[in-house]
Parts: sequence; C-alpha cells; structure tokens
Amino acid sequence: MKKIGLILIAFMLIFLAACGKKEEKTTISGEDKVKEESYTVTHAMGETTIEGEPKRIVVLTNEGVEAVLAMGITPVGAAEAFTGDTWYKHTADQLKDTKSVGTESEPSLEAIAALKPDLIIGNKMRQEKVYDQLSKIAPTVFAETLRGDWQENFKLYSKAINKEDIGQEKLDAYNNRIEGLKTTLGDQTQQEVSMVRFMAGDVRIYHKDSFSGVILEQLGFARPEEQDLPDFAEKGVTKERIPAMDGDILFYFTYETGDKEATKLEDEWINDPLFQNLEVAKAKKVYKVDDVIWNTAGGYLAAELMLDDLETYFK
Repeated sequence: MKKIGLILIAFMLIFLAACGKKEEKTTISGEDKVKEESYTVTHAMGETTIEGEPKRIVVLTNEGVEAVLAMGITPVGAAEAFTGDTWYKHTADQLKDTKSVGTESEPSLEAIAALKPDLIIGNKMRQEKVYDQLSKIAPTVFAETLRGDWQENFKLYSKAINKEDIGQEKLDAYNNRIEGLKTTLGDQTQQEVSMVRFMAGDVRIYHKDSFSGVILEQLGFARPEEQDLPDFAEKGVTKERIPAMDGDILFYFTYETGDKEATKLEDEWINDPLFQNLEVAKAKKVYKVDDVIWNTAGGYLAAELMLDDLETYFK
C-alpha cells in the first residue's frame, strides 16, 4: 500500500509540474499576443493597420517630427529642415542620432528602406505621389495637409504611434497654456496684429489659416480687416498693397535660404516710404521674428516657442 501511495504521489507531482509549465507558457504567449496586437488608423489615404507598438519610425514632415519628439519618440529617419544644417536649431539636439531621408518634397525611398522602419508618417500635400511605394516599405500614415491647424495632425500622429494618451496630455498642456496667456494678456488681445513674410521674389500677407494665424486666433487677437480672412495668405503682393499691412502691431518673418535674396527684399520693403508711412511703423511697433518658429517648422515645439515670443512682446 505504501508503495502504491508513493507511486500516486509521484504521479500527482508530475501532473502538477506539467500544469505549472502549461500556465507559464500561456502567460508568455499572452504577453506575445499583447505585443502583437494590431490597430487600424484612418488617415488621408485610407486605412492602415499597424502591428504592435512601432519602434523604428520615419517622419517625412518637419511638423510631424516635432510631434513625435514632443511625445517622447526620436525618429530613426526624418525629412531635413528647409533651412539650416539638416535640422532646425530648436530640434537639432534631439535629432543627433536621426538619419536624413531627403527633403519633404523629395524623400529618398532608398534611404527610408535602409532604415527598416515599422512605421512611416507623411503628408498627402507633400508625398501623395510616392504613398504606394512607401506603403510597400512599411505601414504608412498620411495627414491631409500642412496649414494652420497643426493640432489635428498631432492627434493623428498620436494614434499612429499608439500614444493617444500621451498625445492628449501634451495638447491639454499646450491649450492650458493658451488659456493662461489669454488671461495674462487681457485687453492687449484687442490690438490688431498684422503678419507679413518675405521670400526671394515673393511677399505675402498672412491670414488666419496659417500656423501663426491659428495661434493668434486661439489667443483671441484681432486682425486687420484685410487679414481677417479664413484662408492661408495673399501671395505675390505688390507695393500697392502695403496699406493692407497696417495694424496696431506688425510681425514679419523672412525665409532666407542662404543667397540673401529674401533679406534684400525685406530691406527694400521695410525701408520703402510707403511702408514707413504706415501707422504701425510710425508707432515703432514693427518686429522681426524667426521664420522657422512663426511659420516654417509648423509643429508643437515651434508653437511653444512662438508663445514664448508673444509673452516677450506683450509683457
């Protein structure tokens, strides 16, 4: 009987050990399942399914780069800045380990493929023609456009990288800052803010559907009547349109690529008698600001820096 009892105990121990191993295997496979869960993102080009949490991300717009950086992700590859040495000054330190994959207008498919990304983030306005090729390299998500409301793109990017909670926290923090600054500014937002941009061969008066225009509107600033329009900008303006630049305060920014042509144009216009006769010029309320921050970069980090500027000018 004792021998039979010992045999039964041995069988029970073996059975329990087997059960334990099976439970452990189930737990491990459960973890694998979590890691391999897929999610689908609806975007400008349709729907894209992404497996797991993307780690190797390539971003093809500068405002998209700012978005992922703000959410704690360093892209393995990114489109180069429009000006400067590869990256803008305010993002250069964070992108020191990021590889260039060409420009927003001409991304290098070879360079992107070489990075073996598990997610590509781009923009229909910039890269629609190569979307199908990009999608063959990795799951690809495109925003619709690059204009004023960068927050809409930011929300899309947070879904694409599977960090919606962090993305919402960042947007809440930014919008809370907007509300705080509105309170601080008080009646100063009743001033009409004019915005002008100088480019080589082109002068523009900026309206409300621009990066800086949206931020000014969020803060409640008034705009001159001829700039209080829902579109992007008036392009190719002539000097006859200088009166439309008047306001209580004027900010201008110059897109300089290195040949000094935009700077020459800026000097010519700012010193023109018609410009100097503007009420805002006579009141010495004309300020030059950084084109990258107020317009070209167009993302979360630039928005924060633009708010810094506004705090300085209106304190």
